[in-house]
Amino acid sequence: MQNLSSNNETTTNEINIKEYIFDYLQYWKWFVLGVIICLLTAFVYLRFYVTEYGINSSILIKDEKKGDFDELSAFSDLSIFSGKNNVENEVAILKSRTLSQNAVKELDFDLSYFVEGRVVIRELYKDSPINVLFVSKNKDYYKKDTVFTVTVKNLSKFTISNKEKKNIKNYRFGQKIKSSLGEFVIFLNPSKLNKNAKEIIVVKSNLEDKALSYRNKLVVTSQEKTNVINLSIKDPLQEKGINFLNTLVKQYNEDAINDRNEVARNTANFIKGRLVIITKELDSVERSAMLYKTKNRLTSLEVDSELNLTTATEYEKSYITLETQIKVGRYLLDFVKKLKKDELIPANILGSDEMSSTYINDYNTLLLEKRRITKSGTESNPTVQNISARLEALKMNILESLKNRENDLEINKQNVSSQRGLYDGKVNQVPTHEKNYTEIARQKNVKESLYLYLLQKREAAAISLAITSPKAKIIDTAYVTGPVSLNKQIVYIAAFLIGLLIPFGIIYVINILDTKIKFRQDIEGKVSIPFLGDIPRSENNEEIIDSNNRSSSAESIRMLRTNLEFMLAHVKEDACKTIFITSSLPKEGKTFVAVNLATTIALSGKKVLIIGLDIRNPKLDQYISLPSKGLTNYLARSEDNIYDYLVGVKEFKNFFALPSGVIPPNPVELLMNERLTLMFEELKKDFDYIIVDTAPVSLVTDTILIAKNADAFIYVMRANYLEKRMLKFAETLYKENKLPNMAIVLNDTQIKKGYGYGYGYGYGYGYGYGYGYGYGVEEAKPETFFSKLFKMFKKE
Repeated sequence: MQNLSSNNETTTNEINIKEYIFDYLQYWKWFVLGVIICLLTAFVYLRFYVTEYGINSSILIKDEKKGDFDELSAFSDLSIFSGKNNVENEVAILKSRTLSQNAVKELDFDLSYFVEGRVVIRELYKDSPINVLFVSKNKDYYKKDTVFTVTVKNLSKFTISNKEKKNIKNYRFGQKIKSSLGEFVIFLNPSKLNKNAKEIIVVKSNLEDKALSYRNKLVVTSQEKTNVINLSIKDPLQEKGINFLNTLVKQYNEDAINDRNEVARNTANFIKGRLVIITKELDSVERSAMLYKTKNRLTSLEVDSELNLTTATEYEKSYITLETQIKVGRYLLDFVKKLKKDELIPANILGSDEMSSTYINDYNTLLLEKRRITKSGTESNPTVQNISARLEALKMNILESLKNRENDLEINKQNVSSQRGLYDGKVNQVPTHEKNYTEIARQKNVKESLYLYLLQKREAAAISLAITSPKAKIIDTAYVTGPVSLNKQIVYIAAFLIGLLIPFGIIYVINILDTKIKFRQDIEGKVSIPFLGDIPRSENNEEIIDSNNRSSSAESIRMLRTNLEFMLAHVKEDACKTIFITSSLPKEGKTFVAVNLATTIALSGKKVLIIGLDIRNPKLDQYISLPSKGLTNYLARSEDNIYDYLVGVKEFKNFFALPSGVIPPNPVELLMNERLTLMFEELKKDFDYIIVDTAPVSLVTDTILIAKNADAFIYVMRANYLEKRMLKFAETLYKENKLPNMAIVLNDTQIKKGYGYGYGYGYGYGYGYGYGYGYGVEEAKPETFFSKLFKMFKKE
């Protein structure tokens, strides 16, 4: 049983999928139209699409610590350029706003030349027949935007007009022209002048905006585990893109060289200042030595003990060395204490193996990194603030290390001085003038060693300034990789799919918003009421089916008659079967169903009576020729015989009709008359079938009042007319058994072509209520142009 249920569910799902497919296939013309329109749109788009080209370049960021040999490697012992390059920082610098602005400014990309084509506006760049040169620029030149048109009249004259081609002024080529941006001159290139490029649109863009557009197009990536950086950009003009990438790399190298040389320049300036002071001090010491010798008439000095003197001399050398180191440290300590914000510290004054020298190099490297990052950010940047804090900490470390160094040197100096005094005591027999002269000579040696040391470092700084090795080595200059335009095949495929999706979406939304009952699937599963059958649209809404009629409506009525027998199985075989026909609203075709059901049964040889019990708005006379008197007259007169009001229907042997009669002022009272029940009992004796056309149940209570006389109720619902919400009303009537033995007939359905037997429903049947007891239903509105157009494409 479980497998059987699963198979049934699978079959149902397959049927639903097929139904959905065929539901949309009936609108195939809309899908064809959508595909054609989208493909034409794609063709036009590709026809005028401006092809962009990919331009690539690659550079290598040099790292001195990794042993890359260049001009600086010979001077690595100077410790001026120590430091490791962070590739991620270099990528950020290459993407910086300042660098892009410098490149755009150098190339004059803020000035563009365009010519109007039939459809698109094309940029000329190097092919422009004119060139605008600003000989003087106002202070806000790079902040303004402007557009003007230059029209070449001949080889010597041209006109300038504004964006709207108004305010036209005449000028000559080479003539200086004043504007709000500054003074400019326009030159003509006759070799590039043609009839299609005599009217050139000149666009002066804001420098920052133009640089931002190129920055946004620029893609900078680093290769993993290398110092190689790849740059790429897309531009419709190949040469323009190539020039931008090459200039960007050039600007990057120039900025890096300037930053690096600033350290050497500050060091050279510091050394220069110290040399001036040391030169004066050394000159003073030498003059003192000369005066002392002259005054004391000294030519040579006697030595009492060669060994003691030699030992004393060694300590003297150590003392001089320590004294030199202490003074150098003091000079540097004073400089650091007076250090200004973002000022570099001389990097090669101390020995490279000292801790202070390491701190100074770290400080200079970190300060340069801060300057680079500040170019593309602000002081409030968290990274900049972090670096500033680190710089301040390094400065304190430098001061502390210099003080500790001086203390250590002073201790060593005291030790050396005490040892020197010990050996000097042994040579106290040396003449006083020799002792005094030694003191002068010692001061001279200190000044000379310091002087020579500074001269050496000055030359080192000068050499570093002369070296202009770029920071980035160009691996590949900018080159074109080829067009990167859209793939035409993909565009056409996308257009084809969109052409299918748009009609599908529109039809899907229309179906979702459609609240009308259309097919039996809208009823089955939604209510528990038995479904008796559906009736397709009839070509003639007043047609009465005869035995020769083979239309879809006639066949469906016959099928309805057959199904009806199963509903009446509870009625005795020789007893009269009473069938009531009703609906929710007027205009649903219940009278049509009643008349044709009655004729179909009559054609089978059964004696049939049709009664018009819709006494408020009778419609039987639209199908059958009937007198004006009928049921209401019988109910109003107690002495009348019901058979006096029965009328035989022409062309039918066993078919009779009971007209509704005159429209009464008190329909409810008449229907509640006991004579109505007695009438049904009497008529059942003479007829096999009684078909009763009743009033709509959602508007009046007439039908419910007489429902007890029915063996079965046929509840007519009209497709494309009745709202789906009315199914709840019908379900309520069924569950409360207000209409006994109730079943639904779907009327006026449409053909679902391509799947199943289906019928085309709808016969344009109206149910007009224009009398005093009318049901207040509005007439159908005329179709709009779009609804007619939709139906035209829907039909095959």
